Amino acid sequence: MSGAAIERLSSVNAEIPFGLYIHVPFCATRCGYCDFNTYTAGELGTAASPASWHEAVERELDLAVAALSPEREVSTIFVGGGTPSLLGADGLVRLLDAVRRRFSLAADAEVTTESNPESTSGAFFDELRAGGFTRVSLGMQSASERVLRVLERTHTPGRALDAAREAAAAGFEHINLDLIYGTPGETDADLEASLDAALSTPIDHVSAYALIVEDGTAFARKVRRGEIPAPDDDVLADRYRLIDERLSAAGLGWYEVSNWARLQGDSPDPTSECRHNLAYWNSYDWWGLGPGAHSHVNGVRWWNRKHPARYAATLADRVLPIDDHEILAADDAHTERVMLLARLRSGLSVSELEVDELARARRFVGDGLLHEARHAFVLTDAGRLLADAVVRDILAGE
Repeated sequence: MSGAAIERLSSVNAEIPFGLYIHVPFCATRCGYCDFNTYTAGELGTAASPASWHEAVERELDLAVAALSPEREVSTIFVGGGTPSLLGADGLVRLLDAVRRRFSLAADAEVTTESNPESTSGAFFDELRAGGFTRVSLGMQSASERVLRVLERTHTPGRALDAAREAAAAGFEHINLDLIYGTPGETDADLEASLDAALSTPIDHVSAYALIVEDGTAFARKVRRGEIPAPDDDVLADRYRLIDERLSAAGLGWYEVSNWARLQGDSPDPTSECRHNLAYWNSYDWWGLGPGAHSHVNGVRWWNRKHPARYAATLADRVLPIDDHEILAADDAHTERVMLLARLRSGLSVSELEVDELARARRFVGDGLLHEARHAFVLTDAGRLLADAVVRDILAGE
């Protein structure tokens, strides 16, 4: 990392929320649609292990504390992957303890881990809650066994529901279920059954993502060979409407295009929203630990070496495992803020836009894709279906 970048890390506004993302790169099997930086035991062999990964993460934590001056209070922690639950509750709590030994956590810090339902249990959630985790995110994807087979997911349809109930019994008030919609072969009835099943559990948050065919994945190869059809855009739009209608009727409101939280009156309850993800969308500061993790602090973005063995080897020399970095130019930072803030229910502040952008945004108000409220532009129901196109057009000419 350049000297200018390092200097910026040590001259940040401590009032800006700061979070830690910790990437766990291990998975029991690889899902056909996934292009995340993950590895099965067979792919890694003896090159890396959870033990060597954990040791390396602790070393990166040491270097992070040294780089951030003054030391930042941590508002949110998110353990993602991969499959963090493969570490077991003891491994995850040990990880959180390693953070606590180095950083001060805010009194109301949000501490989340993703989990594959098949690697959880009631005892797992009991230990997590006692160890200081406040939120869990469970990969459900679908309640249809047929859809799960197409996605190459290994869990049984009902296990995610049982896991959500076990988490609630352990004292978790904030539980998310992830859904994927638009899988080839999925029907409206499949999706409705998945929503009904999710809503039968004590959750306060749902994330629902359209299936995307990522280059280099097994799913993409099957589409290319004609073994399965690509997701249909019109079907995806209809499914999104169905999701929004069903969740809204059940008391969950959207606060980001793909995320719904329990309502408090007419608005999502801030305690149910994922504060860590909101930090991304609001361009706050975060340090990403682990192989391939991305970070952003005071306009500096960097990303770690991807392979767990290379990541650990670099840290063994007490050197940050940075693959590359960039200092965001003002124009790039502006573009990103517009792209991200426009996706939020709180909207894109009028003050964020240049004069020509403001004019283009107001044309979308006339088209029914945005509405203007409280000095901000907010996507309408129709606008959410075309969010990316709306943002691109607002930024046109930059």
